[in-house]
Amino acid sequence: MSTLLTADQVRVEYGPLVAVNDVSFSLEGGQLLGLVGPNGAGKTTLMRVLAGLMSPTRGEARVMNKPVLGKDVDVRREVGFAPDSPPAYEDISLVTFLRFVALSYQLDRQEAEERIDFWLEHLWLEDKRDVRIGQLSRGMRQRVTLARTFLPNPHVLLLDEPLTGLDPAGRVQLRGVLASLRNQGCAMIVSSHILTDLEAVSTHIAILEHGRLIRFGPTHALHGDTEGRRRYAIRCVGGVEGCADRLAAWPEITDVRGTDGAVTFEYHDGDEAAAALLAELVREGLRVSSFHPLREGLEEAYLRSGLRQVD
Repeated sequence: MSTLLTADQVRVEYGPLVAVNDVSFSLEGGQLLGLVGPNGAGKTTLMRVLAGLMSPTRGEARVMNKPVLGKDVDVRREVGFAPDSPPAYEDISLVTFLRFVALSYQLDRQEAEERIDFWLEHLWLEDKRDVRIGQLSRGMRQRVTLARTFLPNPHVLLLDEPLTGLDPAGRVQLRGVLASLRNQGCAMIVSSHILTDLEAVSTHIAILEHGRLIRFGPTHALHGDTEGRRRYAIRCVGGVEGCADRLAAWPEITDVRGTDGAVTFEYHDGDEAAAALLAELVREGLRVSSFHPLREGLEEAYLRSGLRQVD
């Protein structure tokens, strides 16, 4: 796959504040980057630069190897950007709004109607086509924003918190749509505070802090970046509290947490280390009913980065 999106030393300054600090990466077709970070990390600002909606202080964003703010204005038609809180024409119907969007992209009438019907179906808006946008719930309006973004079939998609406002069923359905677009060859950036959903569809993960890109890489690689330690789960007869207290006092066991009737903690990775620890715990009188290592997910990788707040 060819490179579709590039951030090349992108920097954005607002006076003394550095909102985006020399960020560089590239995405090929078929890659979906999950973008996470605390409030004020610079995620939205970075996405606006990549979409060509604002100029960086220095550096450059490129789409299909062309500067997004260069002389070739048609390249910006290849970028679809869905902001977190988009403006909407509240007094017109959903289908009228989408026809307006199609007209602005100079789609012929038949093609426009086919695409509108397609996205109304795939974003579960068919029964809302004649409803005024102002009458729709937040979740429905979020789907309208996505329909508007997907309608021109851009090669690059930048979605800022697209899962916000959706119910659990809607989130599952949207994950399927994102996976389909990814598999069709789009390059995508999706920001979200729902890390489990993001992990399910992302090929790559980036963690942004104070405008700096502190982690970037394939999703599977982030799972294994544990510096020789691993998270385990244990259940003990007698409940969580006593088990957690014993583990918290154990040498080299760290980050002990009680959750859902079990206790999780960090300890040395490897089968030998785990077996030796379990034997020692039983020998010291801990009545263990189950013990197993956990696969580290995106949430654990995020917390391991030292960032405790997800916006």
